[in-house]
Amino acid sequence: MLTLPSTVRVYVAAQPTDLRKSFDGLSIAVGSVLRLDPTSGHLFCFFNRRANQVRVLFWDRTGWCIVAKRLARGRFRLASILREDRACVQIDAAELALILEGIDLSTAKRHKRFRLDSAHAPL
Repeated sequence: MLTLPSTVRVYVAAQPTDLRKSFDGLSIAVGSVLRLDPTSGHLFCFFNRRANQVRVLFWDRTGWCIVAKRLARGRFRLASILREDRACVQIDAAELALILEGIDLSTAKRHKRFRLDSAHAPL
């Protein structure tokens, strides 16, 4: 399971991406297609057309990092989160972990949990 600070956001590109792109190509896509700052420290997820590969790009204060996964069988289930009217969709780290594990979010049910507002969090 991914454990990320609550300040880190996860953005998923709504359109398939040519995953032959690497550090430079994906960072340019973050700025020009997603219209976000690629050096923000947030995670930017790109899936290929067949939805069997993903690359997650992020900046870690000293350089670019890419985490990649290619499924041996099957596809990532993304239809429930993607919207055609947006360049990207923001999800949380738990949702990303579920997608990477092969769980279809359209059939998953999230139960209400207590969540401390980050503005009122203890120091």
